[in-house]
Formats: sequence, C-alpha cells, structure tokens
Amino acid sequence: MDKAITTALLIIVSMMMVIMLFNIAYPAVISGGEAMVGMTNRVEDRMNQQVNIIHITSELDHHGTWQDEGSGQFEVFAWVKNVGSARIAPFEQLDVFFGPEGNFARIPHQSAAGGSYPHWTGHIENNSNWDPTASLRITINYGASPLAQGRYFMKVVTPSGVSDDGFVGF
Repeated sequence: MDKAITTALLIIVSMMMVIMLFNIAYPAVISGGEAMVGMTNRVEDRMNQQVNIIHITSELDHHGTWQDEGSGQFEVFAWVKNVGSARIAPFEQLDVFFGPEGNFARIPHQSAAGGSYPHWTGHIENNSNWDPTASLRITINYGASPLAQGRYFMKVVTPSGVSDDGFVGF
C-alpha cells in the first residue's frame, strides 16, 4: 500500500512539474517566434527599400563663387533615386547627413529645424509618391552663408535603416 501511495504521489508531482515547465516554456517559445516574425519583416522591408544618391551639386560655380538660383539663400542639391521595390514614406523622416569630409552633421528636415539653418526640404520630381524608380530632390538650405570650396560627404538613411552615401567636391 505504501508503494502505491508513493507511486501516486510521484506521478502527481511529475504531472505538476510538467505543467509548470509547460507554463514557463510555452510563452518563451511564442515570444521567440514573434521576434523571428518581426525580424523577418524588418529584413524584408530593408530588402525592398533601396536608395542611390545620383548626383550632388551646389550653387558654387567651378571658381568657388556663389551663383544664386533665385532664392537669395545658399543651397546644396542632391537627387536620390528609389531603386528598391517598395514605396518609401514618409520621406520627411529621412536622416540626411552632410558636411565637410570628417566634419559632417545630421541636417534636420525643415519641419523639425524650428527656422534654423541648415535644414533640408524634399520634392519628388517624377511621381507623386516616392515609389520605385522615382527620384527625390533634397535641397539643403544654408541661409545666406555659402559653403567653402572643398570635399563634402553626404549620407541619406531611410526610416527602415537603408542608406547610401557619397562624396562631392565643390
């Protein structure tokens, strides 16, 4: 009779241990699976979103003289093409880095700059949305202060983290 009671208690304790182990392991497996699905979606977004900086120029001529194009403010222009397979929106959330080689800084979008310089604005040139094959013209506005001649670095980063960078000499 003792052996039957001991065996029954061991079976009950074993069942309770299995239930506790299941209650601990199951949520971990579920959250791990959700993390994998989330990571897969982020990787897919990054694969679908690709950008290329096509051209960077400024209002400096080949002699280093400011040639204003009518705004009364010094501007740098860059064209960035969406070469991925997905729309990039909203483009106002791009991170734009620009400045002399080795001394560049993040340039805020005009809506976040609070009226200070420099800031950038964007305009999609050959579409109404920044869809695949469309180009975004980024205009970095420096106010009435032209840049000095030199080699400049630019990097554009999408909200999903996809980026392209390049150098230009003015």
